[in-house]
Amino acid sequence: MIPIEIIALILIIVVAIKLIVIMTNPKKWIAVVDAIWKNSGLTTIVCLVGAGVILYYLLDAGMGIVQILAVMLLLSLLMGLSIAAYSKDLIGLGKKMLKDRAIVKKAWLAIIIWIVLILWGLKELFIAA
Repeated sequence: MIPIEIIALILIIVVAIKLIVIMTNPKKWIAVVDAIWKNSGLTTIVCLVGAGVILYYLLDAGMGIVQILAVMLLLSLLMGLSIAAYSKDLIGLGKKMLKDRAIVKKAWLAIIIWIVLILWGLKELFIAA
């Protein structure tokens, strides 16, 4: 198996386990969520390194940043579909987050990464020949 196939297999296994647990005993899933988000610093590092590794392998497999951004839009829409039933709760959370004057300070790394991805995508779409 090549790295891209291994990455896809990891996603398939994790999602299958998550769905089985949520459909059979949803309260057990919260223990997993609690364990993952208990240490936000560690979770941030793991997510950042994982995203970097996966981005590297996607680019190495021949995907361009424009194709990756298109897949990210697909993922965003699927995530939106998943959480649409909880829109009132999300709006409340969003309002709470935006009241926090330190939101940019807390989210600086994600903001920088999104700016880099946006500029990279725009460069590929409009500047690269």
